[in-house]
Amino acid sequence: MSNVKVYEALHWASSFLKEHHRDENAGELLMQWVLQMGRAQLFAEQRMELRADDWQRFEAAVKDHGEGRPIQHIIGYEEFYGRKFIVNKDVLIPRPETEELIVAVLKNIRAHFGDQPLKLADIGTGSGAIAITMKLENPVLDVSASDISDAALEVARKNAQQLNADIHFYKGDLLEPFIQTGDKWDIIVSNPPYIPNEETLSDVVQEHEPHNALFGGVDGLDFYRRFAQDIHRVIHKKAIIAFEIGAGQGEAVANLMQQAFPSADTEVIYDINGKDRIVMTRV
Repeated sequence: MSNVKVYEALHWASSFLKEHHRDENAGELLMQWVLQMGRAQLFAEQRMELRADDWQRFEAAVKDHGEGRPIQHIIGYEEFYGRKFIVNKDVLIPRPETEELIVAVLKNIRAHFGDQPLKLADIGTGSGAIAITMKLENPVLDVSASDISDAALEVARKNAQQLNADIHFYKGDLLEPFIQTGDKWDIIVSNPPYIPNEETLSDVVQEHEPHNALFGGVDGLDFYRRFAQDIHRVIHKKAIIAFEIGAGQGEAVANLMQQAFPSADTEVIYDINGKDRIVMTRV
């Protein structure tokens, strides 16, 4: 197929993706990637004829996504908090909901501590999206990040380097590397695996994202239980602990934190869709 105009290619992609039960608008993102254009420029160039090699790349990418490969793995990045993060099969693709965790933590830091130098640790960092965004949004923070996966840490380090964020990386299981240092932190943030083991996910997620970053035991709460048991060992007397949670887990996770810190202020924060999304504990 040659002499294909941009709008014709997009129309074909929309129909193809609909037939394969994918998001019909994904073609736009793939076309922006192929042509290295922003959305506004793409729509201004609707009648432009595609070069043969650009059409071939676009067609292959659309078919790839039709078969279930995430768009982010095809184009190699995901946008998070206005920045591009490298992603691949070794890390969870950052979700828009997690941006709300960033907003909530930044707001609570100001309210709880005021303006002073603080240490923050992001546990299970994956792509590094949380740790790097916290450092860039609040540069006075001394930020550390950990992950059990060497491959994930490699991605996170690349992202930190590319986005010019000074992060200390540790390898290890949950809080272990921080317990071993004997240091204390002011802020602990984590988006741990919280999907119940038996839950069925879309094939795009199930077959292409790392299971050790998705599943959190029979009820999805295993990692929160481990946090509640050990987190007192790594925090100062005055601290903030913030978790992203799955919808419907707010009460259970809040209860775990209230048992661990009876005198602390623990709240469940709801996301833009009205779902419980964050548990925030102010010690």
